[in-house]
Amino acid sequence: MWNPVFEKESKVSARSFKLALMMLLFNGILAIVALFNMYSVMEQVKMTAEVRYSSFLELYIFVAAIEFILILFLMPSITASGISGERERQTLDLMLTTRMTTGQIVIGKMMAAMQTMLLLMISSLPVLSLVFVYGGISGSDLAALLGYFAITALFVGSMGLCFSALCKKTMLASVLTYLAILILAVGTYSFNRFFFAVQSMNSSSLLYSVEEMTPQAGAGCYLLLLNPAVTFYLLIYRQAGSTETLETAISQFGRMPENFVTAHWVGVSVLLQAGVAVLLLWVAARAIEPGHRRGR
Repeated sequence: MWNPVFEKESKVSARSFKLALMMLLFNGILAIVALFNMYSVMEQVKMTAEVRYSSFLELYIFVAAIEFILILFLMPSITASGISGERERQTLDLMLTTRMTTGQIVIGKMMAAMQTMLLLMISSLPVLSLVFVYGGISGSDLAALLGYFAITALFVGSMGLCFSALCKKTMLASVLTYLAILILAVGTYSFNRFFFAVQSMNSSSLLYSVEEMTPQAGAGCYLLLLNPAVTFYLLIYRQAGSTETLETAISQFGRMPENFVTAHWVGVSVLLQAGVAVLLLWVAARAIEPGHRRGR
C-alpha cells in the first residue's frame, strides 16, 4: 500500500510548475557548465594539436561537483517546509487525527522529497554521460556516484525534515538546516585544522612519529566521516584513477592511523550518514507526536 502522504505529495508535485522549473534550472546549469568545459577543451586541442584525455575526466569531476553542490542546496529547501509548512497552513493537526502514525507522516514527506531529487538526478544522466564519449568512466562508476548522491540527499534532507518538525516556522527550519550543513562541511574541517596547528606548535608532543616529524591526526578526524564533501572528494577522485586520495585529503590534518575505518572510509561514511538520517527521521516523528507519546 502506498503511503497516503507520499501519494498526495507526489500528485501535487507532478502537477506543479515548480517541479518543471526546478528540472529546467538544475539540468540547464549542468548542461551549460559541461558544454562550456567541453568547448574550452576543444579550443585547447585546436591550439596545441594534442588531445589530453585527462581533461575529459576533469569535465566529469567538475560536472559531478556542481551537481553535488546543487543537491546540498536544493534538498534542504524541499524538506525544511515539510512539517512546518503543514503547521503554518494549520493542516498538521488534521493529519494527526487520521489513522496515520507520525512515522508514516515523516516517512511520506521524506519519500516525496527523495522522489523529486531522484527525478532530478536521473534527468541529469545525459550530461554526466558525456564522458562516455571519450571513455575513462564505467557504468558502475556512474551508478556509484548516483548512489552517493542519493545518500547525501537522504542525509541533508533528514536534517531539514527534523528541523521542520522541531521549529514552528519554515524560515527558521531552513536557516538551522543550512547552518548544520555548513558546520558539517566547514566546521569539521576548521576544527581539525586548528587541532593540527596546535599539535604542530608543540615539537615535543607524543603524537610525533620517530620516522617522520609529522603529527598524527587526532580523534577529531573521524568527524569528517559526517562531512559529505570529504566523502564525495574521495569517491570522485578514486573513479578518476587517484590511488592516495585519503592521504591527500587528510594529510593537512596529520597522518591517519591505519585501521578498518581509514581502509574503508567511503563505505563507513555512507553507512554512518544513512544511520544518522534514520535517527533524525525518528526524532522528527517523535517531535510531532501529540504529547510525545507513541501510538496516539
